[in-house]
Amino acid sequence: MLPFPVLASVLLGLLAGLLPGAGTQPEPGARGSPPPASGEPLPPQPDANCSQLTLKLEFSSEVVEHEYIVAFTGYFSARARSHYISSALRSSAGGLLEWHIVSRENPASHFPSDFELVHIRQAPPRQPADLRGPPLHQEGDAPAQSVPHPKVHPRKTQEAAHRAPLCPAEGALLCCGCVLQPGAVCLYEEGVGGYRESLFAPPGRELVSQSPEAAAAPCNASAGSPRWPSWQSSRPFRRSSLSLGSGFWHATGRHSSRRLLRAIPRHVAQILQADVLWQMGHTGSGVKVAVFDTGLSEKHPHFKNVKERTNWTNEKTLDDGLGHGTFVAGVIASMRECQGFAPDSELHIFRVFTNNQVSYTSWFLDAFNYAILKKIDVLNLSIGGPDFMDHPFVDKVWELTANKVIMVSAIGNDGPLYGTLNNPADQMDVIGVGGIDFEDNIARFSSRGMTTWELPGGYGRVKPDIVTYGSGVRGSGMKEGCRSLSGTSVASPVVAGAVTLLASTVLNRELVNPASMKQALIASARRLPGVNMFEQGHGKLDLIRAYQVLNSYRPQASLSPSYIDLTECPYMWPYCSQPIYYGGMPTIVNVTILNGMGVTGRIVDKPIWQPYLPQNGDHMDVAISYSPVLWPWAGYLAVSISVAKKAASWEGVAQGHVMVTVASPAENDSEVGGELTSTVKLPIKVKIVPTPPRSKRVLWDQYHNLRYPPGYFPRDNLRMKNDPLDWNGDHIHTNFRDMYQHLRSMGYFVEVLGAPITCFDASQYGTLLMVDSEEEYFPEEITKLRRDIDNGLSLIVFSDWYNTSVMRKVKFYDENTRQWWMPDTGGANVPALNDLISVWGMAFSDGLYEGDFTLADHDMYYASGCSIARFPEDGIVIAKNLKDQGLEVLKQETAVVEGVPILGLYQTPSDGGGRIALYGDSNCIDDSHRQKDCFWLLDALLQYTSYSMTPPSLSHSHSRVAPPTGADRPLPQRLEGNHLYRYSKVLEAHLGDPKPRPLPACPHLSWAKPQPLNETAPSNLWKHQKLLSVDLDKVALPNMKAYRPQVRPLSPGESGAWDIPGGIMPGRYNQEVGQTIPVFAFLGAMVVLSFFVVQLTKAKSKPKRRKPRIKRPTYLQQQQAAAGGGKAPAV
Repeated sequence: MLPFPVLASVLLGLLAGLLPGAGTQPEPGARGSPPPASGEPLPPQPDANCSQLTLKLEFSSEVVEHEYIVAFTGYFSARARSHYISSALRSSAGGLLEWHIVSRENPASHFPSDFELVHIRQAPPRQPADLRGPPLHQEGDAPAQSVPHPKVHPRKTQEAAHRAPLCPAEGALLCCGCVLQPGAVCLYEEGVGGYRESLFAPPGRELVSQSPEAAAAPCNASAGSPRWPSWQSSRPFRRSSLSLGSGFWHATGRHSSRRLLRAIPRHVAQILQADVLWQMGHTGSGVKVAVFDTGLSEKHPHFKNVKERTNWTNEKTLDDGLGHGTFVAGVIASMRECQGFAPDSELHIFRVFTNNQVSYTSWFLDAFNYAILKKIDVLNLSIGGPDFMDHPFVDKVWELTANKVIMVSAIGNDGPLYGTLNNPADQMDVIGVGGIDFEDNIARFSSRGMTTWELPGGYGRVKPDIVTYGSGVRGSGMKEGCRSLSGTSVASPVVAGAVTLLASTVLNRELVNPASMKQALIASARRLPGVNMFEQGHGKLDLIRAYQVLNSYRPQASLSPSYIDLTECPYMWPYCSQPIYYGGMPTIVNVTILNGMGVTGRIVDKPIWQPYLPQNGDHMDVAISYSPVLWPWAGYLAVSISVAKKAASWEGVAQGHVMVTVASPAENDSEVGGELTSTVKLPIKVKIVPTPPRSKRVLWDQYHNLRYPPGYFPRDNLRMKNDPLDWNGDHIHTNFRDMYQHLRSMGYFVEVLGAPITCFDASQYGTLLMVDSEEEYFPEEITKLRRDIDNGLSLIVFSDWYNTSVMRKVKFYDENTRQWWMPDTGGANVPALNDLISVWGMAFSDGLYEGDFTLADHDMYYASGCSIARFPEDGIVIAKNLKDQGLEVLKQETAVVEGVPILGLYQTPSDGGGRIALYGDSNCIDDSHRQKDCFWLLDALLQYTSYSMTPPSLSHSHSRVAPPTGADRPLPQRLEGNHLYRYSKVLEAHLGDPKPRPLPACPHLSWAKPQPLNETAPSNLWKHQKLLSVDLDKVALPNMKAYRPQVRPLSPGESGAWDIPGGIMPGRYNQEVGQTIPVFAFLGAMVVLSFFVVQLTKAKSKPKRRKPRIKRPTYLQQQQAAAGGGKAPAV
C-alpha cells in the first residue's frame, strides 16, 4: 500500500520561520503608518511592516505559531506521510501537542513527496519533538516515551557534509539550537527567513534583506529620536536575486546612457552566433527548460511555446508582477524583438517569488520535486547566497542534477572582492556563471573565487565555471518590448539559453547530462587575456565551439582545471604568484573531477604520480587525496605539492603528471557489473627556488579565523550596515588579496597555516601574522607560542572590536529559529587574544573607536577598532584622538577620546627573543571595506619584527605615550551564554562553561610513490590539453564567417583564433591549431614550389618544335556549317 522508493540522498528540513501575511499585499494605510513615539526598544510585537530578516539594532517582530518541515527517507503519498507523522507525534509527545499538516495547494501536492509541512502548537521554540529516539527535553521536563519510526529520517551530526569536497564544513547552522545525537531528528521551522530565502531588492534601494513595506515604515522607528544606523543585509540566511544594482527589474538607465559609444546593435543570442545554429535547423526544439523566478504573463507576445506555468506561492496569480522572470525567460526563449537562444524550447515557468519578493523554503522544495517529476532538462536559477551549508537546499540540488537536470546558476554580484561566490553556483555539479561586458572585460560586479568550503585546512576550487555577457543585456519587458539589465542574474540565462540550444543539436540525448554539458562548455570556452582563473573560470562562452565539441563527444572523465602550472601568470594566479621551496607549507590545488560517463563513479586503484626526469620532476613531492565516490557527476582531486629535500638549494622548473582512472557503471551494458572507464592526465609544472631566509618568510594564521556560515560573525566595520556578516574567509587570496600582493611585491614569502600553532616549525619563519582572529586557542598553542617567541619568532596581531554591550545591541530576531541572534564574538575574539599575549603583560580593551588621523605623514582611518589596555612599560605605544563609537552605538551620543593607545611595539627580554607588534584595527588591510590602506604600516612592522629595525617615524613620533597599565578598567570578558562552541574547532560543549577539546593531531601527508618517466614533458600545458574524442573537422558549419559579427576590435595580445582552452584530456585532437597551421603551411608551400621547379625543369629539357597550323577563312567555315558539314577536323 505504501511506496518505498528510498533515496540515497535525503533531505533534512531546515530551521525557518513563517510571518503571517508574508508575501501578501499590505493592508491599506500600512505603508504610511506612523512609527511609535517612544525611543525605547519594544518587545516583539506583530507588525505587518517589518521585514522578517531586516537586521536592525532596535525593532519588533511578531512571533507566530510554529511550522516545521519534516523530512522522510523516500517519496511517499500524502496518506502515508500523514500516517507516519501521526504515529510519531502521538508516541513522542504523549498527546501534549496540538498539530495538523499544513495543506500545500500546488501542482506537486498530488504526487508523492519527501517532506511534509506541520503546524505544531505550544512547541518550545528551541525544543523539537524527537521522531526517532529519546526526546530532547529541558531540565524539569518529564521525559516522554518515544517509539522510533523507520521512515522518518534520522539527523546525524555530520551526515550532510559527507559529499562535500576536500575539507567538508563541520556541522549545520543552528540545528534547532542543539547538536543532535545519532537517532534524533529536528523538526525544522519553515518560513521566509533562513537558508532558502530569495528576497529581491525594492526599487531604488540597494539589494538588502528588506521588504518595501519595511522600507516605507521602519519597525519601531522613533519619531525624532537619534538612532544608530540600522543594519540591513543581503547576506544572512537568504539567497538574493543576482540582477545588479538597486532594483533588479529596472533598466540600466543612467549607466547605459554613459555608454552610448558602446551600444550593441545586435542581441546577445546573435552576438554569440546562435543564428548559425538556427540556420542549421536547431532552435531548442524538444528541450524542457525551467525558469524559477517571478512568473510570466499568459499572453506575452514574445513566447510561443510556454508548455506550463505553475504557481508555488501563496498569491493567486501566475503573472509576473516584477518583470524579472519575464526578462530571464526572454533571454532563453523569446521568439521576436529581443530574441532568445532557443525560441522553440518547451518553457516551464515556476513562479516561486511573490510580488513582494518573498519565497518560502517549502515552495522551492515542492517546485524542485515537480521539476524532477516533469523531467526538466535545463533549469535556470538566477538567485544565490553565501550559505553553502544550507544542507536541505544543497541536497535537493544534488538530487536534481542526479536526475539529469542541468542547473545553471549565477555566481553572485559581490565583486570585485574575492571569496564572494554564491551558492548553488559554487557547487561542483552546477554550472556557475560570471559576467563580462561587451568589451570582454570581467564585470566589476561579478563575484570572484575561490570557494571557501574547504578552509581552513584545504584550499578552494576554481569558480566560476564560465563567463558571458551580463552587462547591459537586452531581454523581454514585463508586458511587451525590450529593456536592458545587468548582473550575473542576466549572465546565467544567457548560458542557460545556450545550453538549451546546444542540447537540441545532439541526436543522442542520452549523451547530454550535467557533466558532459559542463565539459563541452569549459573545453570550448575562449580564454580572456590578462584575467586569472578565479575571475573568468575557463573563459568566455563560445557557442559554436561548444556545438562542435558536444557533437563529437563521447562519455569520459575530465578535470577542472585540466592542468597545474605554477609558472603561468596571470591565469594561474595566485599559484603563479609565489614559487615553492623546500620547507614551505605544501601548495594545495583542489581539482574538480567531472564524470560524463554516469551520475556515479569511483577512482580505480589510486592516482599515479609520474615525474618527468628530463624536466627535474623528481625534485617534487606530491600527495593526493580524492573523493571515494564521484556523485553526482563530480568529485574532487586534492593535490598537495612540496619540494624534495635534495632541491633545498636548487632553482629551476620541475614537471610531472598525475594519472587518474575513473570508472562508472555502464547504464546500457547487458552484462551485470559492466563499467565504463576513462583515464585522465593532470600535468603539473612548478617553479622551485632555494629556501628563502627566515626573515623573508611570513606565516599567515588561517586556523583561527571563523566566518559565516555557520554562525553569526559580525563585520569588523560597524559602519557597513548593508554587509554585516564576515563571510569572505579571511584568507590571503580572498579579502586580504591586496595585502598579499603587496607583501609579495616587497619580497616577502607568505604561507598559510591551516592547522594549530603546534603544527609548524617556528625556526623557519620570521613573523607569525594574526589578523582578525575569532577562534579560541588550545592551551598547548599558548605554551608553544611563548616558547617560539623566546626562540626568535616574532608576532604581529591586528585585532578588532569586542564589546559585549555592543554585541547585545547588534543582535537581531531571526524568524527562522524564533530566537534572537547575537554575535558569538565581536570583530575579533579579544578575550582569546588576551589569553594568548597575557604572558608578556599585554592586553586589548573592549573600547570601540573610529576616526581619521595622521601617522608618520600617512592618512589613516580607524574603523571600529579596539585600543590597547595593557602593555609592557619598556615598549613603544602610539596613541591618537578618536571618536568613541561604542558610546554612539549604545547611547547615540558623540564624544572624542584623547590619547587612545592603538599601536604597540615590544622587544621580548629573552636572549635572541622575537618581537611583538599590536594594532587594534584590521580594516586598513582588509579588502572588504577598506577606506584607507595601511600597507606602509605593515611594512614598518615587518621591518621591526623580521629585522629588528625600529621605524624612526614611530619611535620618535609625537604621538608616543607611556604604555598603559590596565589598572583603570577591567579587561573584556567573554559574552555570557555565547554559543561559539557550536562552530569552534577548539571548544566543545560542557556542563557549565565550554571546555577545550583535546588537541588534534597535526596533519601528515602521505606522499605518492613516484613512477618516473624518462620523456620530455609538453611545453604548453594549456594548449596541450584537449577532450578525448573531439574532432572538429567532422562537424560541418554553414559558412561561419558570414554569420560572425565583428563586435569589437581584438584586445592587445589577444588572438583572433577560436582556441579551445585548457582542455580536458589529450587524444586524437591533441595538436594545437596554432602550432600545426604554420607547419602545414610551410609543407604546402614547399610542395607548390617543388611542383613549379619540376615543371620548369621539364620545359627546359624538352626540344622546342613548332606545330604547323592551317587557318581557314571565316567565310569557308560558315559555308561548311550551312551545308551540314559538321566540325572540321583539327590538324
